[in-house]
Amino acid sequence: MEGLFFNVNSGFLEGIVRGYKSGTLTQSHYASLTQCETLEDFKTQLSATDYGNFLANEPSPLSTATIADKATQILVDQFNFLRSNSVEPLSKFLDYITYGYMIDNVVLLITGTLHERDTHELLERCHPLGIFDTMPALCVATNVEELYQSVLVETPLAPYFRDCLSAADLDDMNIEIIRNTVYKAYLEDFYNYASTIGSTTAEVMHSILAFEADRRTINITINSFDTELTKEQRAKLFPAIGRLFPAGNNVLAKADDIDQVRQVCENVGEYRSFFDNSASAQSNGDLGDFGVAAQLEDRFFRMEVHLNKLAFLQQFQYGVFYSYVKLKEQEIRNITWIAECIAQDARDRIHDFIPIF
Repeated sequence: MEGLFFNVNSGFLEGIVRGYKSGTLTQSHYASLTQCETLEDFKTQLSATDYGNFLANEPSPLSTATIADKATQILVDQFNFLRSNSVEPLSKFLDYITYGYMIDNVVLLITGTLHERDTHELLERCHPLGIFDTMPALCVATNVEELYQSVLVETPLAPYFRDCLSAADLDDMNIEIIRNTVYKAYLEDFYNYASTIGSTTAEVMHSILAFEADRRTINITINSFDTELTKEQRAKLFPAIGRLFPAGNNVLAKADDIDQVRQVCENVGEYRSFFDNSASAQSNGDLGDFGVAAQLEDRFFRMEVHLNKLAFLQQFQYGVFYSYVKLKEQEIRNITWIAECIAQDARDRIHDFIPIF
């Protein structure tokens, strides 16, 4: 029944986002980009893709930061077009996508306030998808108490902060604990909201958000080894969703080394490959915990790309909007990586990116 009426309000925008997806860089595009000798050649090759002349007005010499910023701006413009033409419930779904970026931006402002940095400078470093109308009001705050009250009044993140943290926590807690506490509440809320807007959307988004929750759980576990974070505090940061929840989360909360994390992941078929090579390399002394974590991050990105590509195999659902944003972000990371390798003449690592199609 939901498919019968989906196109009335959202069919046009679904067609638009699938059109955006068709402009994603392919293997042949990447092959051309990796053969470039200079960033000017790189710019010329990109102009033959859907990126067009997005760097035409940039003076030489080009920097990789400029390329990343301009590519991100294209994504932001596309997203804002979708958002401005959407109606409920799609408009609220698109708002939820921005909340993750808002959390990063607000945490950045909190960090700046704690260290007495000029918050107006920090605004320039905020992710454009997470900028909201009242964000400049946060820059007026001169201490953490004022900033906390501003967040509660001025931002859509108020429920996540109000239910999880107090103003005193912002002063006392490590900034990463604050970020993960708020993000946990956001993921659980997004997961529950996806359940209310149609079975197909729920199916697609539950799969993606469950993986995102598991990724954060595994990362929190590995990053908390040999730190002051207690096992009780660690457990509180784990999202209460995902393939590992609840049994896997309970084991990870008590884990003391990478090997225990690997054993938990082996209980989920799709996660077994995450530790395949890293476990043997670590036993041979080739990798430390940091090396394993770096390999894991790469495999997490590959799994994320896979799940977001699957979202496009189903129609009459909103998951494609979320997936397009994530795939485009990965493409921007790929472009930036290749550009950085060209700029630094690091040809041996230029192929260490994650192709999408």
